[in-house]
Amino acid sequence: MEAILALEDGRVFRGRSFGAAGERAGEVVFNTSMCGYQEILTDPSYRGQIVAMTCPEIGNYGTNIEDDESNEPHVAGFVVREVSVLPSNWRARQGLPQYLREHRIPGISEIDTRALTRHIRTRGAMKAIVSSVDRDVESLVRKAREAPALGTRPLVDEVTCREPYRWGRGVPRAWKADPAARAPEARVPLVAFDFGIKRNILRLLHDEGFDVTVVPAVTRASDVLARRPEAVFLSNGPGDPTEPGYAVETVRALIGEIPIFGICLGHQIAALALGAKTFKLKFGHRGANHPVMDLRDSRVAVTSQNHGYAVDPDSLPGHVEITHVNLNDQTCEGFLDREARLFAVQYHPESSPGPHDSAGLFGEFRRLLGVPRRPARRARQTRSDSPALGTSVGDAP
Repeated sequence: MEAILALEDGRVFRGRSFGAAGERAGEVVFNTSMCGYQEILTDPSYRGQIVAMTCPEIGNYGTNIEDDESNEPHVAGFVVREVSVLPSNWRARQGLPQYLREHRIPGISEIDTRALTRHIRTRGAMKAIVSSVDRDVESLVRKAREAPALGTRPLVDEVTCREPYRWGRGVPRAWKADPAARAPEARVPLVAFDFGIKRNILRLLHDEGFDVTVVPAVTRASDVLARRPEAVFLSNGPGDPTEPGYAVETVRALIGEIPIFGICLGHQIAALALGAKTFKLKFGHRGANHPVMDLRDSRVAVTSQNHGYAVDPDSLPGHVEITHVNLNDQTCEGFLDREARLFAVQYHPESSPGPHDSAGLFGEFRRLLGVPRRPARRARQTRSDSPALGTSVGDAP
């Protein structure tokens, strides 16, 4: 069955439909990962986006229950050069076309994804529509132009949990680099704001010794403090960081009251709460191969990223230290407010499915709290009176 991808600027790509038949509009973006398509599909940060994969073949290892990062896919549509209809992997439970069909996600294959990527890089991310039911090009371009912009949709409200819940599972032993590694004996109560949180973030927080309670994005600062946590986490999520203004006000009230760690959208919301500004990137950072330098020790990590906005470093307060920078375009990838014990990074250290260069940041945040990861007799794991985040990622236990 024929399918069409139409962009708001009039550019049209014709291909073949796979997944669900139908029509969906969204912001078209590209991702440079060579694998991890199921984690991408189920990452709530992609809510409302039509994702094009630059890797030429997608779907060759199928899908399975374990790799979902949330309860369902959140992309508006999926674009690939070639889709594999015969997956080969011992973990596979169904093929990618069947998975998308089951979740009512339209896909389009057999288009020139290199040309699409070059077009987005030149013109920027834009509204688009993928359809296998309407083949009138003029009609589709008009629908793409009339679709609501992502910045006008309350996307966080669409993906956040409705009630608080406890999370008590770590990374499966088979996935760990060191299966013999033990969880910390001292547990730390932590409240995690769900702006679109990924499951692997929760697993790594648990493994680092946090007792995690996940709360809806609209939770007030007073309700958080009433739970008497020793730390707060601000999750990833979709859309314009200025849209959930209520979250910015909540975080502003928490800064200085309790240690905070933010990732991706959480990084942007924390910056806004400090009085900084954010801006929309031309085509965003999406992939698993973005080099980021830690300015504190000049180490470079290959990172997983997914964001369309960035923090303006010049707008951060003078006492805030820029800790990480993207080596592709020099954008801000992390900052630290030592006095407030606020740490945030723009990229994804949980890196599901990978790479895992930055997983030590979860341990770094725990050291910020001044709580040893293991009993005090393990002296090599302790720091001075203020075990600050200046410690390098490589020193993470």
